[in-house]
Amino acid sequence: MTAFRTRSAAVSASVHEHAWVTESVHVTSGGRVRYVRCADCAARRVDLDAARDAPPVALTRPVG
Repeated sequence: MTAFRTRSAAVSASVHEHAWVTESVHVTSGGRVRYVRCADCAARRVDLDAARDAPPVALTRPVG
């Protein structure tokens, strides 16, 4: 039971609403690929803007 409590506390401490900031953008045949970083925790991920009227889709999970 102690291991569960420790793991649970560590997971909940690292969860927050990321404030994604675009670091760079590259145009590809599938749309625009964005490399983004969280302004709060510096986690990074890669997003794809496949269409102009659709929101970006995360291609990777946050790392960092």
